[in-house]
Amino acid sequence: MATTQLSGLVSGFDWKAFIDSTIEYSSAPITRLQKEQSTNDKIGSALGSLDGRMTTLQTAIASLADNTSFYSRTSSFSSGGTGWSASAGTGAAIGSYAVNVTQLATASRLRGTGDIASGLAPTDDVSGLTLSTLPLGTALTEGFFTINGQQVIIDPTDSLQDVFDAISTATGGDVTASYSAATDKISLNSAAGPITLGASNDTANFLSALRLANNGTATVSSSSALGTLPLTAPLASAGLRTAVTPGPAAFTLNGVEITYDTSTDSLKSVMARINASSAGVTASYDASVDRVVLTNKNTGDTGIFFSEAPGGLLAALGLNASALERGDNALFTVNDGPELISASNTLSASSHGIEGLQITATSETSATLSVAGDTSAMKAKINTFITAFNDVQRYIEDQSKIVSADGEVTAGVLAGEREVQSWSQTLRRNAFASVEGLAGTINRLENLGIDFTSGTSELYVKSSSTLDAALANRPDDVAAFFSTASTGFAARIKSSVDLIAGTDLLKGYIDTRQTKISANNKSIDDQIAAIERQLEQQRELLTSSFIAMETAQSSYNNMQTQLTKSFFSDTSK
Repeated sequence: MATTQLSGLVSGFDWKAFIDSTIEYSSAPITRLQKEQSTNDKIGSALGSLDGRMTTLQTAIASLADNTSFYSRTSSFSSGGTGWSASAGTGAAIGSYAVNVTQLATASRLRGTGDIASGLAPTDDVSGLTLSTLPLGTALTEGFFTINGQQVIIDPTDSLQDVFDAISTATGGDVTASYSAATDKISLNSAAGPITLGASNDTANFLSALRLANNGTATVSSSSALGTLPLTAPLASAGLRTAVTPGPAAFTLNGVEITYDTSTDSLKSVMARINASSAGVTASYDASVDRVVLTNKNTGDTGIFFSEAPGGLLAALGLNASALERGDNALFTVNDGPELISASNTLSASSHGIEGLQITATSETSATLSVAGDTSAMKAKINTFITAFNDVQRYIEDQSKIVSADGEVTAGVLAGEREVQSWSQTLRRNAFASVEGLAGTINRLENLGIDFTSGTSELYVKSSSTLDAALANRPDDVAAFFSTASTGFAARIKSSVDLIAGTDLLKGYIDTRQTKISANNKSIDDQIAAIERQLEQQRELLTSSFIAMETAQSSYNNMQTQLTKSFFSDTSK
């Protein structure tokens, strides 16, 4: 059980307070060491903040050293070029280019013959043909259409002959309709004068689907054969006018084999196979004239080549190599130079010889294109560097300054760090100096309109117009100034900053100083611990000594009491 120790009960001397005072006086070195630790901690924290700012500056310097953006280009049309587009790649020559396109590039095309499908019916009798199943390029809609002001009502279940009869009935026999299997056309004939077809409120598309249109006479016929090829039906039952050898087969298109099976493949699936192949050709079907068209995917005067065995599908589709419509190459000039040729309407360096410049023309006209340096990207890099540079300078100034006011002197945390105070001057000196050995017109920051704010070590853009002009008109010189390896502006600043902040391979001054501070603080911890152990031993020694004194004093007092009783007792009693 702990007991409360009271000092001086016998001696009357408060030795415990004396011990506390003695220990406190002896603890003065600990207070001094703890203050030193606190100062070290503040210096280490300030150096850490500075290190973060230095790292940001290193990143900005690395961006300046990467010359990619300094060779970036912008392009714009100063005149003409409506609908055109252009791009200027890295390093494209800056200047103005007058482009005159006299001929656009087109793709070669192979049109098959029309009317490849059988007609609506094998004979002139159409009483068995239902409107809903007619092999037309456009599906029929129900409703009514108008002939000579009379409405003719149709239904999908009607036969074509039913419609012919309805036309005659509606017009009182004035207009008759018939179908010719030989021409695969419908004819309307009037005994009462010119035929007038249609009204603005017609709801059925019979007239347009059967290709019937006014011609101002008493006889109107379909403008072309009516039968079309059903896209999704198997080729064997699609009604091709020219028979295809049944079963699996193949043909080659631009050297690429395309397979098909007449019993399972439709025209749609074969065209999809062509389009997905590496033949470089697009196949399409024109229902208005009932024919297949092959078109090169690339423009220019190039051929379309195919081959197949007799009785093959391409022959049945009316495709004949001799019917090739050759595409055109684009013809153009640049800056009134000689006529140039391009297979594509995208005019690239391969055709005009201007590296990095690409122009896509959409019309036969003239346009003037301007290529300039991408000032926004370059200026962003420079401004980022200035911001990071100034942040470092401002922080060093703030943490190192000594201020005297009202008789009191206040020193920044880093005021005693002589090396830190020299960094600001080193960075300023390296930023201000010229870069030697450059062939261009820019060898120092002031050539870019950049200077130091008066009375400080902070940079600012003194002349925006000077900077913009240099970036737009002399980006190569700017790139050389900032990015030349080993000797350029970025390399020079980097060497100074790397010594301070360090790199992955190099330990900088800040890291070294912080390591020393940590070691110093560890040493102080050890010193404090040693002093505390000594003080504790001293306390224990003093305490035991004073307790012994109190014990001895108590024994003496007891002895004195006994002696007094023995020699001065009352004997009369």
